[in-house]
Amino acid sequence: MIDVYYFPSPNTWKVTIMLEECALPYRIIPIDTLQGEQRSPEFRRISPNARVPAIVDHDTGAAPLSVFESGAILVYLAEKSGQLLPKGAAQRAHTLEWLFWQVGGLGPMAGQTHYFRRSAPEAFGIGTLARFAKETRRLYGVLDAQLAAADFITGEYSIADIACWSWVWFHELHLQDLAEFPNVGRWFAALGARPAVLAGRRVGLELVPEEQRGILERSDSTSGYVRQRATSGTPV
Repeated sequence: MIDVYYFPSPNTWKVTIMLEECALPYRIIPIDTLQGEQRSPEFRRISPNARVPAIVDHDTGAAPLSVFESGAILVYLAEKSGQLLPKGAAQRAHTLEWLFWQVGGLGPMAGQTHYFRRSAPEAFGIGTLARFAKETRRLYGVLDAQLAAADFITGEYSIADIACWSWVWFHELHLQDLAEFPNVGRWFAALGARPAVLAGRRVGLELVPEEQRGILERSDSTSGYVRQRATSGTPV
């Protein structure tokens, strides 16, 4: 069993989508980031950076193993399951390139655009928002070019696709129109039709206060697939 320390977000969706794709048993351990639970000493022992997601794998054949940071968790789960990370050196390196592109570029830049648009546009002025939105648009263009010749980012479905899809789901809050990025739009719709992707994204939506759920509860435009998930502490 894998414990997932979780609050709904693009980074935590990466983990639940991966677990669903690999059919690995897991249970959700809620961490209410709105109330600052990620800063507790107990959670910091698992995630020194005080951020979700983090996991504890109890099925190691030895002592339980904790892993924090979403990219590291994706690599760990891929190696544990033998899925979604190629074994050949060249293709593995190519997949990791795009995973870290998301971790170091798309996620931080899109996240800043989201933050300044939704939470504090008046605090830093329109120029700050425009700067992050412009860089986010450039990164969407990089992804669109990469997808021009293939159905998936590195040619086959992988952890790189999971990592990027989770962030592109918020494209509207990133001030990006997928009509301008047709290859991203096609890829986004195709991944969104996968039952495991839809199931993983919808894990734990009940953890968000009703008045703050907003866009998280909107119907997925790419598929009508919705599955009921287990509540806190229950194996899924």
